[in-house]
Amino acid sequence: MTSTSWAAFQSAEPDFAETVRARFGLYKHHVLATLRKDGSPRVTGLEVDFRFGELWLGMMPNSRKALDLRRDPRFAVQANPGPDDTMADADVRISGRAVEETDPGILARFVEEAKPPEPFHLFRTELTEVVRTGLKGEELIIQTWRPGAPLRTLHRGNDDSTPREAT
Repeated sequence: MTSTSWAAFQSAEPDFAETVRARFGLYKHHVLATLRKDGSPRVTGLEVDFRFGELWLGMMPNSRKALDLRRDPRFAVQANPGPDDTMADADVRISGRAVEETDPGILARFVEEAKPPEPFHLFRTELTEVVRTGLKGEELIIQTWRPGAPLRTLHRGNDDSTPREAT
């Protein structure tokens, strides 16, 4: 599957990227899904950081999620769903691959600007899909973006009818 940087996503779909970034900015903690050694999912909390044209995932040294990503870089991170069931701010998820950053210059720059607790693992993300799901009246509005493809918007009713694409 094709992947891309946050900056490339932002360049391709600036309004959607800003909506996604703002949604993550509403809360400090979010939910990360990784794959365990046996292939089963692991879900844990973490903070995300948008900096230097990248989406970064930082974590404690040798945490299970860091070890998961070192072994299998596939991930999904979901923005904190918020305090209730209204979905007022919609649901946002980013999927992709996480690449551990080891360049001393980039790590030093990150430490200088973000001031994370040290030591830490830092992973740069390569996006494969960004999804936003919200409500408009009785319909689900699903926006999906993948590298190399335009933003798609689907409307889905509360029945078994086929979702329709916005034109």
